[in-house]
Amino acid sequence: MYSLAETKTLQQSTQTLKEVKELNQTHLNELKEVLRFHEHRYYVLSEPLLADAEYDSLYKQLEKIEKEHPELVTPDSPTQRVGLGLSKSFPTVQHLVPMLSLENSYNADDLIDWDRKARELTGLDIIEYCAEPKFDGASISLIYENDQLVRGVTRGDGVEGEDITNNIRQIRSIPLSAPFSKYGIQQIEIRGEIIMSKQSFEKYNAMLAEKGESALANPRNAASGSLRMKDPREVAKRNLEAFLYHVSFYTTTEGVTLAIDGKPNNSLPEEAIEAHGTTLPTAHTPLATHSGSLQMLWECGFRSPQKEKQVLQGIEEVIKHVHDYEVMRDTLPYEIDGMVIKVNNLLLQDQMGMTTHHPRWAMAFKFKARQATTRLRSVEFQVGRTGAVTPVAKLDPVFIGGVTVSSISVHNEEYIREKDLKIGDTVLIERAGDVIPQIVQSMPGLRDGSEQPIEFPRHCPVCNSELAKEEGEAVWRCINIECRAQVLERMIHFVSKDAMDIKSLGEANIHRFYEQGLLKDIPGIYTLDFEAIAQLDKFGKKSIENLTAAIEASKQQPLHRVIYGLGIRFVGETTAKTLANSVHQLLELEGKTEEELQQLEDIGVKVAQSIVKFFSNPQNIQMLKQLQQLGLQMVNNKTSTATGDNSLQGQTFLFTGTMPVLKRSDAEAMAEAHGGKIVSGVSSKLNYLVVGEDAGSKLEKAKKINTIKIIDEAAFLKLVNDQQAE
Repeated sequence: MYSLAETKTLQQSTQTLKEVKELNQTHLNELKEVLRFHEHRYYVLSEPLLADAEYDSLYKQLEKIEKEHPELVTPDSPTQRVGLGLSKSFPTVQHLVPMLSLENSYNADDLIDWDRKARELTGLDIIEYCAEPKFDGASISLIYENDQLVRGVTRGDGVEGEDITNNIRQIRSIPLSAPFSKYGIQQIEIRGEIIMSKQSFEKYNAMLAEKGESALANPRNAASGSLRMKDPREVAKRNLEAFLYHVSFYTTTEGVTLAIDGKPNNSLPEEAIEAHGTTLPTAHTPLATHSGSLQMLWECGFRSPQKEKQVLQGIEEVIKHVHDYEVMRDTLPYEIDGMVIKVNNLLLQDQMGMTTHHPRWAMAFKFKARQATTRLRSVEFQVGRTGAVTPVAKLDPVFIGGVTVSSISVHNEEYIREKDLKIGDTVLIERAGDVIPQIVQSMPGLRDGSEQPIEFPRHCPVCNSELAKEEGEAVWRCINIECRAQVLERMIHFVSKDAMDIKSLGEANIHRFYEQGLLKDIPGIYTLDFEAIAQLDKFGKKSIENLTAAIEASKQQPLHRVIYGLGIRFVGETTAKTLANSVHQLLELEGKTEEELQQLEDIGVKVAQSIVKFFSNPQNIQMLKQLQQLGLQMVNNKTSTATGDNSLQGQTFLFTGTMPVLKRSDAEAMAEAHGGKIVSGVSSKLNYLVVGEDAGSKLEKAKKINTIKIIDEAAFLKLVNDQQAE
């Protein structure tokens, strides 16, 4: 951003300005420029030239002058980052160009196949690529007009995002003004990632610990959550950083519009849309190549991956580079989860085009699951709502893949034997898909003789009832349905988000009410003694009102949620809907035989046996009658579709991962409302897999079945709207 001569001048100005008491307009402008210079040195280059106290002294000078002369305050002044007040909401705005997802690869074969397609599309024998880290943070879009930052937006659904401009202004590695005009650019949209460095994450968690507050889960969540905080001043405290790595759209001072990522959104002026495609970057412009655009962003004062990027000739160089980078990922000061590879030439990018889901000219190479070794200290045995006894390994805490892991399920007795696990073992663990921790193996070669075998109990660790294991199963179960652990877990499941969704009655309150003798079973939820609860700590009038309202509202939940909430073994959300649609009233299931149930879609022998067993239990029937008397919805009010159309009739859907906008239950309801059907697993019967973040194994399985269409939430919403329009 600054030449050697400019740097020397600004360093000299710094010393002079420390001692200046009164400033004219020239000195004021110089003071602002000096502060911007030192922000760039500190937040972008990580090469500070001033102590914090010295910087603060200059900053306070500027604050004092602007307070005395408010007419001199400009939007790009360093003082305008903090103190913009509380945001009441984050309005939704359209991106100038949709933010598409990237296609993922997981091995060299994927990259080779992608390169083959790229060469076929371009007609070239070898393609020049640009590779850069895939930062593990929160995606953003920035718009600059006439060199000024005018808007910062979250990714949202890719088409629209939340306007978080005030919070973006708190991130000091994002310039409030940038000299795009010297490149002939009047308006520009750039993309990037907000991150929290490993060091900042550790410091912030240490500060939280000192205050007795809960630690943040990982740097990625910390960055994402910070962007949506209501008070920009709190955002400033988190010391976030930004990498800007992509130019998606710009308009030149001559009025020529170029949407590098595809057609602009319809929110743009007509003349801008009409101008789209009339020109492309030529060889002499900084935007002729992706690497050139990163250089331009760097020179404009942004922390682009200019130093991290690598221009490579052909896919073999790419493969070597990404594998080398994977080895060194732990040495980086920030978290990355892969590498992004892009065709470097923007003319070739335009030639290759894109699908509705992703550009054909870019690929995200995902790194392997994170691994680490630690010590297995003990095993606890937990009892679930169906009586299943699950062993949980307690480990020496270890930081892996962005989170601290101290407990891991080891599933069952057979799994323990298969992995040859012993108390005191050194074990290799990994986060499969960077999500679920698991033990890969024990390391017998490191044993010193002090290790002890893991003894699986034969009696329930909670109620001491004898455990039983059904033929063909690996799981031991407590068969006492009055077991305290099962009772509590059934109630916790019943009030959960996807069941009755009683928000104010979470796990902690259920345990508390149970211990106080105020709650003993599911029907008891609807006869709670609120006068007694009001005597407990932290239960004021408002808390009681919220709890009462949530319980009362749950009585209107549809029948399939009631069925799912009952916690019948093998009955998930999809099967619960199937059962609800097979009857008019819930108690009709009491008379169903296994053969009748197996006539229903996706209900096999095991599921049918479990359903019959549940509805053959007199205690369960008594509970259902109590719930009916208490006013719960036990009747299936069948309707063909909520919207009155069957635009998705005959299409099957499965949702996996965390959606950017919709809750998964809402997305499923939307598909069903238009005639679609929700299935429980990936198979050849599935038409659409809708994926969000951390999609996991379902995505990998779906990729192996050519007939399944893999789409994101934005594409799903477009599908619904397009089908409706037809």
